[in-house]
Amino acid sequence: MEIGLIALAFIVGIVAAVVVVRILDNVRKKDAATEAKRILTAAEEDAQRKIKAAELEAKEIRLTAQAEKEEEFQALREDIKERERSVLKREKALDQTAENLAQQERLIETTKRKLTERIGDVQLKRDELNKLIEVERQTLHEVSGLNKQEATDRLLSILDRQLQTETGALILKHEKKLKEQCEEMSREILLTSLQRYAAAHTADATTSTVDIPSDEMKGRIIGREGRNIRAFEKATGVDVIIDDTPGVVIVSAFDNFRREVARLALGKLIADGRIHPSRIEEIVESTKIQLEKYIQKLGEQAAQECDVQGLHSRLIQLLGRLHFRTSYSQNLLRHSVEVAFIAGMLAEELGYDERLARRCGLMHDIGKAVDHEQEGGHPKIGADLLKRYGEPKEVIQAAAGHHDDIHVSNPYTVLVAAADAASASRPGARRDTPERYYKRMEELESIACEFPGVEHAFAIQAGRELRAMVSSKDVTDETAAKICRDIAHAFEQRLTYPGEIKITVIRETRFTETAK
Repeated sequence: MEIGLIALAFIVGIVAAVVVVRILDNVRKKDAATEAKRILTAAEEDAQRKIKAAELEAKEIRLTAQAEKEEEFQALREDIKERERSVLKREKALDQTAENLAQQERLIETTKRKLTERIGDVQLKRDELNKLIEVERQTLHEVSGLNKQEATDRLLSILDRQLQTETGALILKHEKKLKEQCEEMSREILLTSLQRYAAAHTADATTSTVDIPSDEMKGRIIGREGRNIRAFEKATGVDVIIDDTPGVVIVSAFDNFRREVARLALGKLIADGRIHPSRIEEIVESTKIQLEKYIQKLGEQAAQECDVQGLHSRLIQLLGRLHFRTSYSQNLLRHSVEVAFIAGMLAEELGYDERLARRCGLMHDIGKAVDHEQEGGHPKIGADLLKRYGEPKEVIQAAAGHHDDIHVSNPYTVLVAAADAASASRPGARRDTPERYYKRMEELESIACEFPGVEHAFAIQAGRELRAMVSSKDVTDETAAKICRDIAHAFEQRLTYPGEIKITVIRETRFTETAK
């Protein structure tokens, strides 16, 4: 019984468990369905929200794009309107231009018609004048008894005299004005420059003297049968003059370099006492080497004195050689230094580059250092040398054109030419031989006498001035001015001279009566 109850209770428990499990299962299923429904509902709501957000975003994009397109359309419309306004303005301008052209055409037509009428009137008057001129010509021929050619020649002669008179008057008027201005300015500038620079008035001679301890040394210098003196003259290229003058031997040569070599070498030989041909050659060679070093030093000193930097070593050597070259007995190195300083001061007075002007002045005669070794004048030789050693174009042109050999294209050439003339013409700078002096005077007077109307010509003040006496019958005051100008031009074209030449033409009328 108990077992049956236990079994029944077990069965009832199992059934109850099954029922409870099923009830719990049903409950879980209901809860899952409810959760699924809720999830679906939430998903649907989320999807609706996203759809609405996407629709709003798409709508905003459409609105933005539409606004941008409207702005572009608005800009295009403004551009089109602006172009329309520009086109309208151009159309108005073209209409105005067309109207102006039409007015001008009408004015030209009117002017052309008037000109045609006036040309016709002028032609009629010309024909009448030609007739009157022909009648007057015939009348003049009958009255004067001259044919056409004779009358033409006489008329041309009268016109030529009148033209000369007017030309002379104009020349006098303008020359007087320009002369006053130029003389005042140039005198002030030159005086200022020259007063700032003072140079010694010295000139080298063509001979040098060498002191000897006694007259017995003369015999040793001459040597046996004159072999020593011949060897010395051959080695140095100078003339040794031994005369009765006590205590001196004279060395003569036109080349100052060779004369200086000979003077120094002879002094060394006399001090050494050994005088024979081989010793002479040795001493002369060593003296030449010593003098070359001295030349280099002189060139460097001249460049330093003028404050000219950056010169090629060859140019410095050639500059030093100018110390042993002369022009009309003027030392060329000192002349170059003078020209450098004067040109620099002139440049400073006129507002140009003072350093460049000094460089041009120092180098202007560099061609004279080698002109005896090369063909051509020293301006061309100097310009070639300066170009070869890289000097500025102003320095090259100053060397080439300081004697007016080329067309002057920069102011430094003119400054160097003026400084060169001032240095060469200052008192004591140069000496001239009597033969050259007489020849220059004769040339000045002969050129002046070539001009018609000049009766006498006199060169005075060492060729710095010329006075020409003209005939008062053949020359008027106006034509005298033209003759003076022509003489000056002839001097410039045909002569070479330092400085300036003043030309004075004198015309006077004299009346003589005898009281009885």
